[in-house]
Amino acid sequence: MQDSWYNTNQTGHNDQRSIGVFDSGIGGLTVANAINRVLPNEHLIYFGDTAHLPYGDKSADAIRYYALRISKFLLEQDCKMIIIACNSASAAASDMLLEFFEGKILFANVIDPLVEYTVQQGYKNVGVIATKATISSNVYHKKLKSKDQRLKVNQLATPLLAPMIEEGFFNNNISQEVIKNYLSDASMQQLDSLLLACTHYPLIRAEIEAYYEGKVEVLDSCDVLAYQVKKMLTQENLLSQQLTQPHKYYVSDFTQSFEDTAKLFNGSQIELEVKNIW
Repeated sequence: MQDSWYNTNQTGHNDQRSIGVFDSGIGGLTVANAINRVLPNEHLIYFGDTAHLPYGDKSADAIRYYALRISKFLLEQDCKMIIIACNSASAAASDMLLEFFEGKILFANVIDPLVEYTVQQGYKNVGVIATKATISSNVYHKKLKSKDQRLKVNQLATPLLAPMIEEGFFNNNISQEVIKNYLSDASMQQLDSLLLACTHYPLIRAEIEAYYEGKVEVLDSCDVLAYQVKKMLTQENLLSQQLTQPHKYYVSDFTQSFEDTAKLFNGSQIELEVKNIW
């Protein structure tokens, strides 16, 4: 993914307020990592709602409640933008959050940039794997078909993948067998592209690519969302020109797997704080 995909220009303004990023657990760390690569001068505040993970088996009303409370918390931290780094939350709560916080803060979700990029690439037979909540919302099918009626879109709920990854079971025999079991489904054959419609799934992207032996383009929202964030901040003149403090990580309940995975992305020096906002 090249920066030129979004034609943005740096400005001289320097807004050092933070970008808030939230997910049910460790999955959104893949998004935070991509944003950090594309925008290394931006300070991130991450909230992993580990007390309620996974979101994928929760009702839409419950997910909206969690997302609203977390967004209020991030707004209280003086964030200039909030990233909904969870497909289940993006599907259930994005419109509600935009309406509730209209005029107060910028929002971005993980669904729209990936849909836009997929359509631009001209794929014809697209597979989508995600949590039960995301698949049952039918959001990817609706958005992809609204942009290109000719697209064939096959969706499959893969509910074991996110909790498996949360427990640290990836890049091993267990994850390979679970992945093989899901992707051998008839609906996941004869694809030209597969969308990883859960931010946990980039952690098993290499295993998924290995299953398809390079014959299917495997896509996730991380990089396209990061460039969308850059575009939005540039347009609003909100870019920071210098990182002045370490990124901050909050969880609603401590889990060892979250800390271990966060260290994979950020080294041993991370600030991890348990924050009960409920």
